[in-house]
Amino acid sequence: MEILAPAGSPESLTAAVRAGADAVYLGASSFSARANAHNFDNEALAEAVRYCHAYGVKVYLAVNTVLRDEELPAALELVAYACQLPVDAVLVQDMGLFRLIGRAAPGLPLHASTQMSIHTPAGARALQQAGATRVVLSRELSLREMKGIAANASVELEAFVHGALCMSVSGQCYFSAMLGSRSGNRGLCAQPCRLPFQAEGGTGHDLSLKDLSMVERVRELEAAGICCAKIEGRMKRPEYVAAAVSACRHAVDEGAPPPALLNSLRAVFSRSGFTTGYPDGRLGREMFGTRQKEDVAAATNQVLSGLRGLYKSERRRVPVHFFLDIHRGLPSRLIVRDAEGYEAAVEGEIPQPALNRPLDAAFCEKQLGKTGGTPFLPAEYTCKIDEGLSLPIPMLNGLRREALKRLETARRQRPPVSFHAPVLLAQEHASSPPRPVPARLPLRGRFPDDSLPDAARALEWCYLPYTLPSERFQTLTAAGYRIALELPRGLFGLEDAVAAQLTRLWQAGARDVWAGNIGAAQLAKELGFTVHGGFSLNLLNGEALAWYREFGLADAELSFELTLRQAAAIGDTLKRGLLLYGHLPLMLTRNCPAANGPGGCRHCKVAGKTAVLTDRRGAAFPVQCFGACSEVLNTVPLEMSDRLAEVQNLDFGVLRFTVEAPAARAAVIQRYLTAQPPEKEYTRGLYYRGIE
Repeated sequence: MEILAPAGSPESLTAAVRAGADAVYLGASSFSARANAHNFDNEALAEAVRYCHAYGVKVYLAVNTVLRDEELPAALELVAYACQLPVDAVLVQDMGLFRLIGRAAPGLPLHASTQMSIHTPAGARALQQAGATRVVLSRELSLREMKGIAANASVELEAFVHGALCMSVSGQCYFSAMLGSRSGNRGLCAQPCRLPFQAEGGTGHDLSLKDLSMVERVRELEAAGICCAKIEGRMKRPEYVAAAVSACRHAVDEGAPPPALLNSLRAVFSRSGFTTGYPDGRLGREMFGTRQKEDVAAATNQVLSGLRGLYKSERRRVPVHFFLDIHRGLPSRLIVRDAEGYEAAVEGEIPQPALNRPLDAAFCEKQLGKTGGTPFLPAEYTCKIDEGLSLPIPMLNGLRREALKRLETARRQRPPVSFHAPVLLAQEHASSPPRPVPARLPLRGRFPDDSLPDAARALEWCYLPYTLPSERFQTLTAAGYRIALELPRGLFGLEDAVAAQLTRLWQAGARDVWAGNIGAAQLAKELGFTVHGGFSLNLLNGEALAWYREFGLADAELSFELTLRQAAAIGDTLKRGLLLYGHLPLMLTRNCPAANGPGGCRHCKVAGKTAVLTDRRGAAFPVQCFGACSEVLNTVPLEMSDRLAEVQNLDFGVLRFTVEAPAARAAVIQRYLTAQPPEKEYTRGLYYRGIE
């Protein structure tokens, strides 16, 4: 079981290695999902890789933000530099960058970031087929669900074992972007979820979860098919890293960490304690918590000082085999070899006849075993010594020091990974067929139920929930509506049931689905459906569109984190559209915040009632459930009905209905068909102000 530690700074990296991590993940100066961590410039990154490799620790470089077209060359330059070091893998979210790295450096292992929202067997299979060597699973999975993924995909699986839990599924949070243009998908999340949000009868902080801790149950993760236990915390101090790594090291090696160490781990950082709700499949109020004054006060100087002791000295962790030859009339010779095949050889003086005690194997092994202050742990000795010879102790020690120094140098200087710069997409997309202004942009509608107004017949597609009965699908199709089935963005544990329902609807004549998750798209594709990609695939560049075109999508919605100008400039030939109306989904949550009150889900079942979250200023955010998750929606809808002439170089627009009554849906459709101005309070989203 690999223990993977966060390294948000050189100090945290040292703490991780000395405390016993098998691998570290870190970010460079750009394109990291923790942009506000200390991170590593090129020189610091090179030294980090050399240091870790000397100590037998792998380095995974996080280049795990979504990227715009103009940023891809710089991201590739970073990856090319990382190949020279070389790092052991690159952690990626953006499928455009994923595609380019696969072409430029096929020998570089690619890890699919948790930002890709992989939480189903089909999702893991899709990334495996694409060339990922490892998939970092969503944090919301239960142990049973992890086991199901492991049984149906042969790619390596990594899961979080300790650290902060986002309320939203990673990669599916747009809250910070919408509120202040600081995108979580770009590593700049402002953590609005930690502010007060009140559900009816809730805690008052109904978007703030306690930290996960499965440290004492690492072996259960391993039994579920997880090969790597990942610790969250690139923004946290070295003492935290050392405590978490050391606790995991004890759990892996000995079965359980010492209670005192667990107490220190909680003291250095927690939010009202820890939770195992997701792995255990027990959601609800007990998982919620905030950082209290007593949590902060627990991190005393005494606690921190004690934790620094966990990484005050280097850990000997690289097993080596010593081969010592001392023969009459020949220079003394020492070879040191590690398990990876690296070795170093040195020669010394010719031994002399012994005047007193001659050299023997036991004495030489004792001297050779003094490897303190180095990465090397003596594991085996082969000493061939002629009788009656002597060698000065300083000479024997000098052989050891020089051989280990050369071996460490060899381990630090590894051959680079081959990198050949790929040719980037140059062509711009032209909407097909060309759309002269003021010709109407084709429109599609997403509906939360099957109450379709007559005006919806004018839509190119009507996306309806996959739970639609077969008979109703046939009735609506016969009435002139063009129906595609919307799959949930959150499919946790639902894959088999969704597949069975899709099979029934296929028999009724359904052939098209909407998928906002790569796992859902893969599942639908395996069942033979035509797949329309959703906004939550986070497509911001032409290379990503090209990847999904090659994957098999018929068309896709671009991310609503783009500006209109940026969206219009994206290349490739895949048909694309944008959300143009709707209460934008700010979060996708498995732990429904609206169910955090005493009544649980029951109060959402009242006819005509929409659950809401209220912030500290009194703004109400609707909450709706679909599939295995809930969506927290923006307070006011996105409106672009009077700006359609500015939506250029796109193939369609999407009206996303959520909380609107049937009559209001008809009015919205008519407004967009006739390009009339909005009637109520609204937002333009990010289409003009953009994100950082």
